[in-house]
Amino acid sequence: MHSQMMSEHSEDASSKQQGESGRALGKRPRGNKKRRLMWLRRLRKEDVVVVEQESVRQAVLGTAVGNFMEWFDFGIYGYLTIVMTTVFTKGMPQSVGVLVMLLGFAVSFLARPLGGFILGPLGDRVGRQKVLFLTMTVMAVSTALIGVLPTAAQIGLWAPIPLYLLKMVQGFSTGGEYAGAATYVSEFSPDKRRGYYSAWLDMGSYLGFATGAGVVAICSVLTQQAWGPDAMANGGWRIPYFMAVPLGIVAIYFRTRIPETPHFEDEDADNDVQTKKARRRGHWKFAVVDPEGRDSRLFGHHSLLTLIHNFRREIILGIMLVAATNTLSYVLTSYMPTYLEKEIGASQVTAAASTIPVLILVAVLLPFIGRLSDRIGRRPVYAIAVVSTIILMLPAFWLLHMGESWTLHLALVMLAVPAAFYIAVSVAAIPALFPTASRFSGMAVTYNIGVSLFGGTTPLIVQALLELTGNRYVPAFYVMLFSALGGIAVLLIPESAGKHLIGSMPAVATHAEASKLVATQDENPDIDLHTMPVQAVTAEWKGTLPKE
Repeated sequence: MHSQMMSEHSEDASSKQQGESGRALGKRPRGNKKRRLMWLRRLRKEDVVVVEQESVRQAVLGTAVGNFMEWFDFGIYGYLTIVMTTVFTKGMPQSVGVLVMLLGFAVSFLARPLGGFILGPLGDRVGRQKVLFLTMTVMAVSTALIGVLPTAAQIGLWAPIPLYLLKMVQGFSTGGEYAGAATYVSEFSPDKRRGYYSAWLDMGSYLGFATGAGVVAICSVLTQQAWGPDAMANGGWRIPYFMAVPLGIVAIYFRTRIPETPHFEDEDADNDVQTKKARRRGHWKFAVVDPEGRDSRLFGHHSLLTLIHNFRREIILGIMLVAATNTLSYVLTSYMPTYLEKEIGASQVTAAASTIPVLILVAVLLPFIGRLSDRIGRRPVYAIAVVSTIILMLPAFWLLHMGESWTLHLALVMLAVPAAFYIAVSVAAIPALFPTASRFSGMAVTYNIGVSLFGGTTPLIVQALLELTGNRYVPAFYVMLFSALGGIAVLLIPESAGKHLIGSMPAVATHAEASKLVATQDENPDIDLHTMPVQAVTAEWKGTLPKE
């Protein structure tokens, strides 16, 4: 397939790639024949990135703890929504107060795109590790500060304002956190196992959410036993937020120990080689062209506007997948405690205790589904998620209202399994849409627009629609709509399982794999030198072109 490793370009070029053009040197091009030929150098063993298993584990752990911290806060806020309604909106009708608190959840997502637009390009220029350290520090500090906020009893109806400000700070940092962590893990994983290792990132997310829910449940029981039934509203709600301090210290420590990704460090490998001066051979002019010189779209760094212009198709498809994934995810996680308490009549402890097992189930399933995606592909796994979501949503919400404990748990499992299929492949599939030079930026723009418009607003919009219509199946219809849109995106995205990342050299787990990959590069359909950062040699005819 790539035995010639050659592509051709000219101002008046014919569209046909000529395998015999190497023999054409020394002859004058005639008529409409091409004036400029280009050869890509072959893949060498030293080009292949060998990622040791221990390095991958360190990278996954260092990023997963950050996601754990982020979703720990989501878990706290989600399961304390009703309590914090009493604390921060005292004097308002409860239905309005609940919407005010859910708005607090939504405003953090409004700040996410800004964080993504600033921190994404920064991560493409200064490195993934530096930005991840910054986002983790900001997230830990802002989460802990929520625990010292004044209440409505102290400052009146102004109480939600400082809460909103801190939630926006969290949203800004999270705008770079998840996109950076996803980019980091995808770039640190061997091509054949990217799905498996990437899935561990969101395993940290769901364990963090489950831990946040568990902390709220335990604090509720202990404080009520010690100080009475109103203990959580009277100050017990602060305890889970104070726990962010030791968790944040641990997460920041791990962030200081993770290295930069090999793909980011090797991104400009051939660009760093001094370009040879152009040489002439008769009327032919030869030159060495670096990767950015031959394809600035793939190998150049882009501003936000040029990124959107060059990768608008990838961004739109990615947003559709993010919307499908996160409407379901946030219904299961952030909105479900409110739904169980308000619509089912469950207590705070029951709501937390019911959802924790399914969150752990999702976390356990993720690596297995990620490994499955390495074998059968990302698109088939996405297809399973789309179909199962559309089939199971209505029966699941019907079961929630049966009033039995076993139907409640079965319904939550029916929500959790499709969510696991979505989530398991997202970190592997969406960053792979973008080249290395623009991956952090592309992921940050795509993910944060999608999750801000359609994910983080889900609890607020669903609750508002439920209040407006009185239809208890509104959450199911909402999720099904976005899954249908996600299904369209699945049909249009390229398959990335087992392939090298665009703009990067191939990544393998062992040196033996590297040797085999180089030896079989001519027969390997997954090897595409045009999307790897390799130099090319050009030969351009500088004489007069005679007519046929």
